[in-house]
Amino acid sequence: MIALLDFDFMRRALVAAALVGLIAPLIGVFLVQRRLALLGDGMGHVALMGVGLAFLLGTAPIPTAMVTAALGAFLIEFIRNRSRTAGDVALALLFYGGIAGGVLFASLAPGKASSSLNSYLFGSLSTVAAGDLWALGILAISVLVILAIFGRELFAVCLDPDIAQVQGIRVRAMSTLMAVLAAIVVVVGMRVVGLLLVSAIMIVPVAAAQQLTRSFRSTAVIAVIIGLISSIAGLAGSFYIEVPPGPAIVILALGCFAVLAIVAVPIRRRRKELA
Repeated sequence: MIALLDFDFMRRALVAAALVGLIAPLIGVFLVQRRLALLGDGMGHVALMGVGLAFLLGTAPIPTAMVTAALGAFLIEFIRNRSRTAGDVALALLFYGGIAGGVLFASLAPGKASSSLNSYLFGSLSTVAAGDLWALGILAISVLVILAIFGRELFAVCLDPDIAQVQGIRVRAMSTLMAVLAAIVVVVGMRVVGLLLVSAIMIVPVAAAQQLTRSFRSTAVIAVIIGLISSIAGLAGSFYIEVPPGPAIVILALGCFAVLAIVAVPIRRRRKELA
């Protein structure tokens, strides 16, 4: 670990990985509860269009991807609220259009933008600049503040939208907020985990935590711990074995899921005996 900290780019990458490991499962636990586990994957496709557009226009990738993903989140919720059946097809078209548009825009951009796109798809150790780290930190803090303010309302909507509506909660606004938060997390994670895999670090730690927990709060806490361990250890491992960090982080998270799934078998059996 000492060797890792000798490099400036690794120190920045480790901070970014810790931010991803912290906030991604916090949003993922809401998505899993709402049965929207694949929303993060779709937002990654939309954000990819923003990255490609940034290459084409010569703008900064993170702000451009953030704006594109946020607009995509609003559009997704608009389509979902209009028609769930037609919405599924429309959302699929939006997601496919996002990844196709990202590749197309990057190919049309001058220079070697298309080759640089791989670092956003699968993550890269050297792409996190100091300015990017400030932007990622601000986005991460924004997510935490929003969760602190609207966490109860988001939980109520995830638990039962109809009851939440009766309680006076603006279900449509909270659903849109959840989609926007997922978009923010995708942009935060794209530097380290990559756009194609960032959804996994949102969902897999939550699925792993659910093997042991029963309550929403305990699931969120354990998911964050798993996310932090997977992100930091996966990033460190990718440095030593010279592979992209995204796959290493996701494989570690999947390994945690497999171990906890095995450990949970006798625990569940014991609970049934005591019930």
